[in-house]
Amino acid sequence: MGSRHKRRHARTIATALLCASLAAPTLGADAAPTKPSEDPVYRERLEVYVTDYSQFVYTPMAAVSGAPDWAPLPSAPNSAISQAALEKATTYARRMNSTALIVWHKGKIALEWYGEDVTRTTPLVSKSLSKPLAAIAVGRAIALGKITSLDQPIADFIPELAGTQKGRIKVRHLLDMRSGMQHQSFSPDPESPLNLGFLSPEHTRHIIASYPMIAEPGTLYSYANAPADLVGEVITRATGRDYAEFVDTEVLRPIGAMGGTFWLNRPGGEAHSGCCMMLPAETFARLGVLLLHDGAWDGRKLLPEGYVAQMRTGTAQNPHFGLGVWIGAPYVERRSFGAPGQPGPTVLHSEPYLDPDLFLFDGNADQIVDIAPGHDLVVLRMGGNPPRPTKEKPEEWDNSYLVNTLIRGMSSPE
Repeated sequence: MGSRHKRRHARTIATALLCASLAAPTLGADAAPTKPSEDPVYRERLEVYVTDYSQFVYTPMAAVSGAPDWAPLPSAPNSAISQAALEKATTYARRMNSTALIVWHKGKIALEWYGEDVTRTTPLVSKSLSKPLAAIAVGRAIALGKITSLDQPIADFIPELAGTQKGRIKVRHLLDMRSGMQHQSFSPDPESPLNLGFLSPEHTRHIIASYPMIAEPGTLYSYANAPADLVGEVITRATGRDYAEFVDTEVLRPIGAMGGTFWLNRPGGEAHSGCCMMLPAETFARLGVLLLHDGAWDGRKLLPEGYVAQMRTGTAQNPHFGLGVWIGAPYVERRSFGAPGQPGPTVLHSEPYLDPDLFLFDGNADQIVDIAPGHDLVVLRMGGNPPRPTKEKPEEWDNSYLVNTLIRGMSSPE
């Protein structure tokens, strides 16, 4: 989700939501909450989230170890991308409040830059970069025979949804944002399932039982964390394994990636799959390389044949969104994070992508992993929100700038 999506909405409702939360009765040490909003963990999360989302730190966390024999990706001392283009990209990343910039080209790292107090091993908050990882995890579960297909209804895994509209959601709908669940939003009411489905220590239960449906599954594009968070529950029930452990063992370790931490709704509870895993930037770059190579790593096929092609295919409801990833074509100057044509935050593309087959991870704060198959190129940018444009400094984040600058640099003289 783009840097402006939550920021504007949170400012609008923060006062009402915080006041309502703080108005809830204070519980004694031995008192049990009678309402979900009275849970002290939920109330604390809610207060921090609405007052300063940028400082929101979720606890507890589930640790994932990653590859035990981790080694950095090989680097290219003399890249085919011109030094001028690499320097131009780095300058732009610095100017846009970035903490990491990685350029992988033809099997090697052409550029690896980190901001102050960040190294290649520093776990970074990924925001919605977690959603493509959830799609990769589903592909891995299909390859292992634990999920039959993308078209399997989630009621097969969550039997309490049998016979309900929500139970008719297919696995693919959780990934392509056509679940029929309400779009990402928050409510001034602390009892609202929109809030409880994200911040409650029982968030999965609230998504299953009470998160609103606004359309029949498969008929409406509606971007939200809730369907992406159900991916973890589906995988856990399909495999009998904790989602964080499954991702660690079946995805991160096979690609030689470093681990980090996943949000956990409560001690011993469920990991969030739709948002905010803390992993090093290099781990997300490896995930981009995995998809560039059609789901294979060092000759080992981790994803089913044709799965990445399905990830890169949009829908009639949104041709720019596939299974957890965004699709670069057809060109639009300003691409919305909501349904096409609906009002709301957009991200600038000053020009078409120079690789017509480009697809990308795109998370809050304009964190991206560009995958350009036609140029054997992966470009990652992570960091905080880019500076907001002003009258004096009108420049804004441009999704097409980094990757196009680097592609142009491939034909420039050294």
